[in-house]
Amino acid sequence: MNARCLRTSDHWLIIGNTQSTDAMSSLHRFRLTIRQQFLSTDFNMRIAVSGSHSLGKSTLVWDWVKRHPSYRREEEPFRALDSEMYDIRFRQESNRLHNGLQMYYNASRVNLYSSINDCVIFDRAPVDYIAYSQYTADKKTTDIDDAFVNEMVPRVRETMQRLDLVVFVPMTDRWPVEMEDDGIRPIDAPYRAEVDAIFKQIYREERFAVMPVSNPPKLIELWGSREQRVERLTQVTASCIP
Repeated sequence: MNARCLRTSDHWLIIGNTQSTDAMSSLHRFRLTIRQQFLSTDFNMRIAVSGSHSLGKSTLVWDWVKRHPSYRREEEPFRALDSEMYDIRFRQESNRLHNGLQMYYNASRVNLYSSINDCVIFDRAPVDYIAYSQYTADKKTTDIDDAFVNEMVPRVRETMQRLDLVVFVPMTDRWPVEMEDDGIRPIDAPYRAEVDAIFKQIYREERFAVMPVSNPPKLIELWGSREQRVERLTQVTASCIP
């Protein structure tokens, strides 16, 4: 008999072929049951959501932990540091201290999860601070320059080994996302687009070579409705399980 296996939280389901007429009549209901169990399954992974601002990354993280409650959510570094009264600036005003603090905070949080059995999702990845720093370096308005950006790369590359999956949320005409004024993020469409372009160079063209040679995380791109993104991410995490 040809069969395939689907792992749930506590057992394996074996889905086999059958020629029974009675079984075929209930196959649709069976498939729906399997699908519901599959979508509620929690897979142990260390996930980081990455990309330019105001593209729905934080919403995705919240939606994920709601669907998969065994996952711990790690706060976006800016928000975590802002709650501790750090004055973090954006765009042409960010400096080495601002971006260095966020990168090292993010890296230190990632490094806390050293086990492949950890269930955690990060709102941003260490790579993000290379992209934002390169944006500011290109503007030549603060002490951030190309040399500073290149100095960040080894630490970022090393930290990436502690992640199992990086989810890049790009800007795309296939699913445009309007900017929101939440009182924190800059409402500046050109800024978002320029940073997104740097992210695409990093992830698609291997600028800075941030992916480690050994133990690299899986990289995917994700867009769509809230439900579509969570469902797709669930499918991807399942496919990563050996």
